[in-house]
Amino acid sequence: MDRLRRCTALLLLCGCLSISTLYRVSQDDTAVPLPIHAEETIFKCRTLHSVPSPPPGFSDREQSDRFVPGTRPTLLKNATLWTGRDAGLEVVQGDLLIDGGIIKAVGSVDAGAYGDELNVVDVEGAWVSPGIVDLHSHMGVGASPGLTGAIDVNSLKASVQPWLRSLDALNTHDESYRLAIAGGLTTALVLPGSANAIGGQAFVIKPRPTAEKSSSSMLLEPPFHLNGSEYDPPRWRQMKHACGENPARVYGGTRMDTVWDFRTAYNTARILKEKQDVYCDKALAGQWTGLGEFPDDLAWEALVDVLRGRVKVHNHCYEAVDIDGMVRLTNEFKFSIAAFHHAHESYLIPEALKKAYGTTPASAIFAIIGRYKRESYRHSEYAPRILADAGIDVVMKTDHPLVNSRYLLHEAQQAHYYGLPAHIALSSVITTPARIMGMAHRIGSLVKGHDADIVVWDSHPLALGAAPKQVYIDGIPQLERPYLITKPSSSLKVPHTPDFDMEARDAVEYDGTQALEPKATISGAVVFENVTSVYIQREAEVVEAYLAQDGLGNGVILVENGRMVCYGSQYACLETKAFAGATRIDLEGGSVAPGLVSVGTDIGLNDVQFEASTTDGVGFDLLSGEIPSIVGEETVIRAVDGLKFQSRDMLLAYRSGVTSAVVSPQISSETHGFFSGLATAFSTGAKHKLECGAVIKNVSGLHVTLSMSASHSISTMIGTLRRLLSGASHGDIGEQFKRIVEGEMPLVLYVHNADIMASMLALKAEIEARTGTTIKMTFVGAAESHLIAAEIAVAGVGVIVGNSRPFPTDWQTRRILAGPPFTEDTTLGVLLKHNVSVAIGIDPLPRGPLQSFARNARFDAAWAALEMDGELSSADTLALASVNVASLLGLDVEEYDLVATRGGTLLEFESKVVGVISSRRGVTDIL
Repeated sequence: MDRLRRCTALLLLCGCLSISTLYRVSQDDTAVPLPIHAEETIFKCRTLHSVPSPPPGFSDREQSDRFVPGTRPTLLKNATLWTGRDAGLEVVQGDLLIDGGIIKAVGSVDAGAYGDELNVVDVEGAWVSPGIVDLHSHMGVGASPGLTGAIDVNSLKASVQPWLRSLDALNTHDESYRLAIAGGLTTALVLPGSANAIGGQAFVIKPRPTAEKSSSSMLLEPPFHLNGSEYDPPRWRQMKHACGENPARVYGGTRMDTVWDFRTAYNTARILKEKQDVYCDKALAGQWTGLGEFPDDLAWEALVDVLRGRVKVHNHCYEAVDIDGMVRLTNEFKFSIAAFHHAHESYLIPEALKKAYGTTPASAIFAIIGRYKRESYRHSEYAPRILADAGIDVVMKTDHPLVNSRYLLHEAQQAHYYGLPAHIALSSVITTPARIMGMAHRIGSLVKGHDADIVVWDSHPLALGAAPKQVYIDGIPQLERPYLITKPSSSLKVPHTPDFDMEARDAVEYDGTQALEPKATISGAVVFENVTSVYIQREAEVVEAYLAQDGLGNGVILVENGRMVCYGSQYACLETKAFAGATRIDLEGGSVAPGLVSVGTDIGLNDVQFEASTTDGVGFDLLSGEIPSIVGEETVIRAVDGLKFQSRDMLLAYRSGVTSAVVSPQISSETHGFFSGLATAFSTGAKHKLECGAVIKNVSGLHVTLSMSASHSISTMIGTLRRLLSGASHGDIGEQFKRIVEGEMPLVLYVHNADIMASMLALKAEIEARTGTTIKMTFVGAAESHLIAAEIAVAGVGVIVGNSRPFPTDWQTRRILAGPPFTEDTTLGVLLKHNVSVAIGIDPLPRGPLQSFARNARFDAAWAALEMDGELSSADTLALASVNVASLLGLDVEEYDLVATRGGTLLEFESKVVGVISSRRGVTDIL
């Protein structure tokens, strides 16, 4: 009994002590009741103004919070280490030790204490860098392959939704993750889309698979609020904003409406913030009487954190007017923007960026993608170097899947090609984005204590086609059995890129609309000097016609009226003296090669792809049943009737060696069409249709799209083709299909899926057996063509690979052959091994700013050849993007242009296109 009384008394005492903590004695000696969660509230108030930073001692940690037990320590020996330090200028020759998911030592390493447990990898001088970091991605929320059940990029509930979180839509089965790793990407910021002024909160992820297989397990430093906890210091949060055309279009407003949406949202957050500040001033002063609960609102708390400087704001913003408006907003409400994304005109207004509240925003931009809508019309490939010269942080990003995250590094390579210094170019996809997202304390540099996110490269990272030999994320090797290819020794050095100083100055002076026409067009004599090689077309092939020999000096090319009169050594071309008054161009060890041919885009039918008033428009679909009677159901639309010359994308392609293109009438991007019509071939350097040589071939083939995304069934479309090929139609359409059946004109099919291609091979055989003729058929796109390469070869069908670096955009492209380091073979390689006639083009099926990519045909061909591991000669590589395209699309291969490059061949990153020799037009253009 005594023991029971003692226990009861103790419990009563404890209860009294607990109750006493709920009261505070006021100044007039009255007891003031404290809120039940007073201690939590006081902590919240004391840390209300804390800004995110690593916890004390973070850099001295012995193990990563993402470490996976059982991961072996690894020593990378004999590496060329690009550390990311010293503004990207530091390169260390030495070793790298990783253990516990972090970097343990850099440079001179003593790993003797590890014994047999240590995994030692001799990288034999290979370049090693921190992992690639993407500051703008939609991987996971716009999953691949794209299916309607996994499209979570944009919410259309309201223009302002700071309460949404990309994490809540992060699909763990996205094919993008493993493919991105194959390009060296180890970290990505997954943003909501740009349909809304405030689209929601973004999250930083690592794409490696985890044992938990959950979205949360992919996060890098998840903000503490995710589990309802509070810590000091807090971790960075991320948020997406968008201004300009997107939210205005989606919600039927104007730019003025969007800015008002921002202002009202931030005003709501400011009022809430001020209430919290007043509350905490009283709470910390002990003035609890009538104070009530801490003022909070789940919908607006994230925006309040923006005002408290705890959120990295990422602002989709293209034009000067929009950027300037956001700068005003930051000063009105006193918050910072981490980066303006896309920011196509930021290079024109760097001083305006510096007027933003707090830190100067970075510009997260594309290398060459632009002019696809009015907002991006003034885009410049020289923007990265111009911004860097102005002291603005430059970040190259993907906007995945617009640019496949696997090839983010290529954005930096292109920026470097057009003048961004090498150390800044590499930093723009590694160190700078890590810092902008607030993660520089653990990623983006090879520093002791940082996460062991590391890439071992097969060449210098800025060399065209650079690929990982191995990728480590949290110290875990990600490539199980990487297929490696041998790169030329020259690829181990930083590419020596051309001089674009004048072009960059002009871009600024003319607000991105500088003249792109040739400097001079000469119908008379031109002499190209200091030539190291000449490639020409001969019998539907490209051959090396001249190669300078050691000791004999470089050669010359004599041109008159757009035709080569002589090429070779100066001794061979004795006519040189007769050209004494000719225009002379020094190629400085350059080359001449056939002009390239583009197919797969609408270039030639529009000026600004997504501005309807600048385009030829969408033709009628034969299967829609909506063809006006005056047009006639048997009329076949001709692309030649809608040709538009001198668009900026067309001229940029011309200046990059793409001297001709084939285009078919546009089909609906919503229904994915079916019957496009009759394609035409034209010169990209012509001023108008009536100019001599402007139209190369009025009708080059009949083009049809067979897409699984179409509004009509595949069987309906193939059944219609069977009827048309069987001669059931009359009039114009009957005549055109008669020409196809008789082998006079190719049937060009935009198709990806192997099963659809197989059905078309069967239909081809069926018609040929019935008619005794041979149908010329070409597949364009053909992502899954490697699966039936043997059958394609037997059928005599040609293939223009639409994307030589494929990506599973949708279900019909899910069975891609990813290429090294994932697979030994590429689609192109498999087709060539089966003796299929092949070429490369641009994937025509995805909706996107495809015209921007036309100019890159030279680099696409060179990259494809690199992945063939030396199996293609330079001549064969050039043929992939020139004569092979022409042959498969029904063009005359005897008449072609030549392209002159300074400083190297057309396939090299070091060279610059300086002239076009056009026999079709009878002139030589000096660029």
